[in-house]
Amino acid sequence: MASVVGRMKLGSQGLEVSAQGLGCMGMTPFGSPAKPESDMIELIHHAVNSGVTFLDTSDIYGPFTNELLLGKALKGIRDKVQLATKFGFSMKGEIRGDPAYVRACCEESLKRLDVDCIDLYYQHRVDTKIPIEITMGELKKLVEEGKIKYVGLSEASASTIRRAHAVHPITAVQLEWSLWTRDIEKEIVPTCRELGIGIVAYSPLGMGFLSSGPKLLDQMSDSDFRHYLPRFKPENMEHNAPIYELVKAMATKKGCTPSQLALAWVHHQGSDVCPIPGTTKIENLKQNIGALSLKLTPEDMAELESYALADIVKGDRHNASASIYSWMHANTPPLASWKSE
Repeated sequence: MASVVGRMKLGSQGLEVSAQGLGCMGMTPFGSPAKPESDMIELIHHAVNSGVTFLDTSDIYGPFTNELLLGKALKGIRDKVQLATKFGFSMKGEIRGDPAYVRACCEESLKRLDVDCIDLYYQHRVDTKIPIEITMGELKKLVEEGKIKYVGLSEASASTIRRAHAVHPITAVQLEWSLWTRDIEKEIVPTCRELGIGIVAYSPLGMGFLSSGPKLLDQMSDSDFRHYLPRFKPENMEHNAPIYELVKAMATKKGCTPSQLALAWVHHQGSDVCPIPGTTKIENLKQNIGALSLKLTPEDMAELESYALADIVKGDRHNASASIYSWMHANTPPLASWKSE
C-alpha cells in the first residue's frame, strides 16, 4: 500500500509538521539492551526521506540517550525536521515544573540534541505542586529568548490547558489516543479544538496490542515496562483478545494490516490530529506510512469503535505516568551526568 506523507498545521500558532510523526522512545529503551545506534540512525533518515519529519523524544527516554541519538541522527538534516522533546520527570522520580528546573532541562536538552532551538517543547506531565501559570511563565521566556519555538503540554486536563493557554499559546497537547484508549474525547479534544490547539496522539497502536494482539506478551522482554501496566496483565490481555481479532478481521477485508487499520482510525479523527507511532524497524515504518492512504467510511469508523467500547476493554491504562516512570526510576542506575536537579 503506497502512500505519500503530507503536511499539516499543528495548532494555530504556525507550526507545520508531517501528517504522521515518529515516536522515538523505543529506540533507546528503558532497562533493555540498546538498539544498534547505526540502525536507529538509518531508520530516522529513512523516515525523514519518506516525509515523516515530525520527531518526538524526551529527556527521560533512555534517560538522555534518546536525545543524544537524535542529535547524531540530525547532523546535516536539522532544517528538514520538526523536533519535539519534553521535560518534567526528574531522576529522583518526581514531576517538576519550577522555573529553575524548566530552564535547566531546556539547556541540557539543547546540548544533547546539539541544536540551537527546539521546535516544540512539552511539559511531559503537569507538576501539581506548582501553578501551571508559573511553569508557563518560564516557557514563555524561553520562547522569547529563541530557545524554543512552540510550547506543548502532555497528559494535561482541560482546565489546566485553559489556564496554560491564557499565559502563552499552547501549540499542541500530546495524549494517548487509540481505538482502546478514548477517554480524552469527552472534554480534552473539544477544549483543544475550541482553543485552536493541535492534538498529538501517542501510542495510537495501543502500545503494540492493536498490531499483534495477545501474542505481544510472548514478544516482550522481562524488563519491558508494559508488564507494569494493568491492561497488559495476562488475564486482561486474554479478556481483550476479541478486540484484536475483530480489528484483524476487518483489516483482512480491507487488504491492510491490523496496525494500519488502527492507525487510519486515528488519522480519521480530524485534520488537527497527528499520531506519532513508534518503531525500531524500517518495515514497520513503511506499514505505518501506508495507513495514510487507507480510507474509512463513517460506517467503518462506527464499527471499529464498537469493538473497543469503554465497558468492553478490561484493565486501566497507566495512571498518568506513575507505573512507567516509577518502573523507570527503579530500573535505571543513577547518572552522574544529570545536571537538572
